[in-house]
Amino acid sequence: MRIAMSPFLQFLIRRFFSVFISLIIITMVLYAGMMLTPPEARARLYLPPGKGGERASEAFVNSLINQYHLDEPYLVQYTYWVRSLVTGSWGYSPTLRADVLPELIRRTPATLELAFYSLLLLIPLGIASGLVAGWHPGRPFDGLFRSAAFFGTSMPPFIFSMILISVFYIQLGWFAPGRMDVLTDLEMTRSGFVEFTGFLTFDSLLNLRFDIFLVALRHLVMPVVTLSMFHWATLGRITRATIITQRGKEYITAARARGVSERKLVWRHALRAILAPTLTTMAFSAASVVTSIFVVEIIFGLTGVSDVIVIAMQSTPDAPATLGFAVYSVIMVMSLMLILDIVQAALDPRVREESLKS
Repeated sequence: MRIAMSPFLQFLIRRFFSVFISLIIITMVLYAGMMLTPPEARARLYLPPGKGGERASEAFVNSLINQYHLDEPYLVQYTYWVRSLVTGSWGYSPTLRADVLPELIRRTPATLELAFYSLLLLIPLGIASGLVAGWHPGRPFDGLFRSAAFFGTSMPPFIFSMILISVFYIQLGWFAPGRMDVLTDLEMTRSGFVEFTGFLTFDSLLNLRFDIFLVALRHLVMPVVTLSMFHWATLGRITRATIITQRGKEYITAARARGVSERKLVWRHALRAILAPTLTTMAFSAASVVTSIFVVEIIFGLTGVSDVIVIAMQSTPDAPATLGFAVYSVIMVMSLMLILDIVQAALDPRVREESLKS
């Protein structure tokens, strides 16, 4: 007996299944990379920096090999590692001196706050600027947009961040790196500042501390602009090219013949037509933001999730922290892509229908 399911439900099941399979394959490849080193070398990675290293006794190294099953076959070791992922510890990090997952979760709000404001800036701005530029090609705004988009796509984020720091921090003193300045951080400690969400901008408003909100917002300006610039330019360019092809379509001509104003033509008819295909670009831009956010965090000293990999690689490489960071990054990207795929399928029935045919 076959159970009738809607196309949307079938799409959801297939997407969740594909994410699960992809996660298994990626984690197997990641752990296989660790298996390339001998068990003795991997056992020494579990030693805290300065606590033995190469001088650790052979008996102690062998005890670590037995404790972490480093001499077992690949599938056995992988199973033990996956079990630690499922149980929530993700292994013990000697560098962090704590289980990996709690340390990653503790730093996640800073990363999510930066990603949230970057997407909040680049998606509406990219669609709106590309839409206006494409609706009036050859006009001054179109030329300005194309110049800015060319700069955005050609400037590496690392170089762009250095320019922003040199101009707006060193020369003008308007914005500073870091998540919060020292004096405000001390004031938050003395005043009993309560963290509800981990987002400093949100929590400051919930604590009715508008002064802290402004400070937190100022510290986000440079990293948000750095992270958004390239992806705004890419999304804007694609939106512009899409709207140029839509301007000559029959539904636009018919609407204009009925006396529909240009503003309604742009923001109701044309925007609705390009929104579905633009969602694909938005999904890739959002995923790219998550993958490039760690470099921006390190440059501006935001102590987010990237702080784990920085600490783990300061001296002796930390295997549990490195693997945990890699898996956590993959989960963040795949979760975001899954959410955006679901939103796209909900808005555009053609997406889920084509997915079911493949």
